[in-house]
Order: sequence, then structure tokens, then C-alpha cells
Amino acid sequence: MEELFSGPAPVGLPWQTIAAFLRIGTNSRLAGSRPVTEAVHEIEDWLKQPSVRVLVPGDDHWPILRRMVVEGQASGPLVSDAEIAALTIEYGGVLYTADRDFSRFPGLRWKNPLE
Repeated sequence: MEELFSGPAPVGLPWQTIAAFLRIGTNSRLAGSRPVTEAVHEIEDWLKQPSVRVLVPGDDHWPILRRMVVEGQASGPLVSDAEIAALTIEYGGVLYTADRDFSRFPGLRWKNPLE
């Protein structure tokens, strides 16, 4: 990830993803968890990189999100995935994830980085 974040290609991070990193990365019940201060420092290092952008919803977000929820049949926990899919589409990006649930969202370009 360090190589990706310090490279020339733009990298978009939704706030939801940043919060999820904090939630999971600092969970003491999980192997490899870290102290909050360490996780916060890591995020601050990411955000200092010139290629990193925080993705925020724009004027077209609701119609895209509505489409992701309805056509992707996203309910409950999948609504968070729909929101990330909508942001990715709104910014014209490609989502890198190993979560196959994202295949349900029409028009989303995504790649599994583990394949």
C-alpha cells in the first residue's frame, strides 16, 4: 500500500473506508490490531501523500447511490458497500477489493487485487 499511496496515480479514499480501517485495525480482539495513536498516524501519513484524495459525495451522488441500492438489491450492511460503489462511479474510478459482493453493483468497475 505504501508503494501505491506514494506513486503518481491518484488514489481515492472514502471517509467510510478510513473509518473502517480505524474500526478494524484497532479492534483488540483481532490479530494484528494496533493502538489508536498508531492507526491515526498511519492515516495521517496516507493523507499527506500528493496522490491521495478523500472522496466526498457530490451533486450526482444520490441518483447513483439510489441506483446502486435498488438495482444492486443492497439492504442492511450492503448499503455501506453501495455507498462506496456510488462514490467510485461518481469519481470515475476503479475499486480494488477482494469482496465479491461488489459484483452486484451495475456500472461499477472493480478488480480483486489478490487475483
